[in-house]
Amino acid sequence: MKIDIVTIFPEFFCGPLDHGITRRAREAGLATIEVHDLRAFARDRHKTVDDRPFGGGEGMVLKPEPIFECIEGLKVASREGRNESRESVVLLSAQGKRFDQSVANELAALERIVLICGRYEGIDERVGQYLADRELSIGDYVLSGGELGAAVIVDCVTRLIPGAVGNQASTQQESFTTSSRAHNGEGPSSTCTSGGLLDYPHYTRPADFRGMEVPEVLASGNHEEIRRWRRRSALEKTLRNRPDLLERAELSDEDRELLGER
Repeated sequence: MKIDIVTIFPEFFCGPLDHGITRRAREAGLATIEVHDLRAFARDRHKTVDDRPFGGGEGMVLKPEPIFECIEGLKVASREGRNESRESVVLLSAQGKRFDQSVANELAALERIVLICGRYEGIDERVGQYLADRELSIGDYVLSGGELGAAVIVDCVTRLIPGAVGNQASTQQESFTTSSRAHNGEGPSSTCTSGGLLDYPHYTRPADFRGMEVPEVLASGNHEEIRRWRRRSALEKTLRNRPDLLERAELSDEDRELLGER
């Protein structure tokens, strides 16, 4: 995968791109990530990339010219041809669709992603209307700019690239993962995937830490009981922390039974 990041603060990415799975994916040749300084595409001697908004108002707005020239210089396919070329130009803004695991899976299936980092009061709307093919936000809050959002998306997407994670099956055993393998024909197995809910609790040694003991069932060796405990715990945690996920999840008869046991 090739990822291009367009920003007025290229030095911001020296940290996020140099650690963990993202770094390993780059070193293994699974992902090529390039950061482009938007100011390099400004044509005046002051390298101006922003201006006052039409109609008045607070703050400054990123100008369209440098952004269009930058994206055109990257030789990205036209909006009409991006599905065929498996490319996407993403605008990071607080007004965008909320980024989640399903969007991450969509992006991970592409060959190229261009991330445009917003700043100041925002970006000239023509960038979203005529240049970017999707507008994303990492949450319902306002950041100083799109750099943090871009770093989050790069991390989330890169780890989904086959080979980036040591055990790729682990990426199918996490919170929000909707793909699932059936367990005895009765819906998702809790040891394989969350089925779109939150993941189940995890424990490791020591079994007794300061009087806080690991649930006995996990050391029982009874795989069926372990599976049921994990699924029940995942359902309980989802109900407690993210009940909205339960409202739109397709629960099996067993899930409803397990919820009734809580």
